[in-house]
Amino acid sequence: MGKIKSLQIIVIIIIAALIGHYVGQNSVKLSWKNYRPSLTVINKQAPASISNIDFSLFWNVWQRLETNYYDKAKLDPQKMLNGAIEGMAQSLQDPYTMYLPPKQNTNFKDGLAGQFSGIGAELGTRDKQIIVIAPLAQSPAEKAGIQAGDSILKVNGEATLDWTLPSTVEKIRGPKGTTVTLTILHKDSNAPQDIKIVRDTITIKSVTGWVKKIIGIDSISTSSRSAGLRGATKSLKEHENDKVAYVRLSQFGDSTNNDWASIINKFFLQMQTDKDIKGLIIDLRNNPGGYLTDAVYISSEFLKQGTPVVLQENAQGRNMLYVTRKGLMYDVSLIVLINKGSASASEIVSGALRDNKRAILVGETSFGKGTIQEANDLGNGAGLHVTVAKWLTPNGTWVNGKGLKPDIEVKLDEKDPSHDIALEKAVLELLK
Repeated sequence: MGKIKSLQIIVIIIIAALIGHYVGQNSVKLSWKNYRPSLTVINKQAPASISNIDFSLFWNVWQRLETNYYDKAKLDPQKMLNGAIEGMAQSLQDPYTMYLPPKQNTNFKDGLAGQFSGIGAELGTRDKQIIVIAPLAQSPAEKAGIQAGDSILKVNGEATLDWTLPSTVEKIRGPKGTTVTLTILHKDSNAPQDIKIVRDTITIKSVTGWVKKIIGIDSISTSSRSAGLRGATKSLKEHENDKVAYVRLSQFGDSTNNDWASIINKFFLQMQTDKDIKGLIIDLRNNPGGYLTDAVYISSEFLKQGTPVVLQENAQGRNMLYVTRKGLMYDVSLIVLINKGSASASEIVSGALRDNKRAILVGETSFGKGTIQEANDLGNGAGLHVTVAKWLTPNGTWVNGKGLKPDIEVKLDEKDPSHDIALEKAVLELLK
């Protein structure tokens, strides 16, 4: 009797489960059958330049997703449209041509304006992998050990392969005080590591500088035995009264030209009266670039009017940009510091000054970004960056993918990062 009762209970449970499954399935089918997204298509007229393009496949796929996709909550028409536009830009296989939805476009503008909340690292792509072009000085990224050339394999456990730059930036940025975990592969390592970084408010001052006595520069050694001297016969201590001027450019952004003019005017006046200042060092290390016009402006400080700065090449032909303003530093001895984080506008300035025999490049081979993008606002907060040309140095060198090789190569002292060997070598060159 007990066995029969147990069997009856099991049968009742099975019947109840089947009824529940049937009711659930039919309830879902009924709700999906009645699902109608609130969508009105407007501005359907194609540009006059477009002809013989059949959009029926696009709408066919849209309709099938709308009808058949199991999770109707994810059918967001605006996100679907944004995804289609992003895919259109990506079809060109140019990592710098991209569509930016409103949030991502705002992130980009905030960066050029000099303040945002995140980790403080300029990103790029190479071989479909997200890489670090340069960590910003004193940023959470730099303090956590992020280096130029690092590959970002994952963000909070999500693989980044084939991610777009804007979507990567959006996932890495976040409110101050929150944490993001990056899975990093250092350039010369085979072992990825997880690095937790606490986000902070990043304020970028695009131009900083100083004039100091050589013996007062903390990051260089005044010993003749220093590795940075590379065989020099004199000690820096023998130049205790000599000084150098130093300018650090962290990016070419919204305030760069004004900040530059302010500090260079000050240095120029000092150099008129203080003959112990032996020259100027421009530090473009880990500068990811920015506005082309800023690169021409900065270069013009050292090159006379009419001197070629950068050659643009597009479908219409070639166009050389020349110096059009009067600078203050035509005769000042000049050294430019570059490394693998120096990209785009940084390389334009470096190439222009070297090709015109105005500066010696010291450091590491630069990043190698040889194209120019035009930023377009599309309305409603969205933006589109389009590669409109490639650029070459005045002598016709295209740096894309290979970078600028310095005249004097100096690698980072990994055993003692606080010892700035490249800066030390630049100082020595000014003393010759």
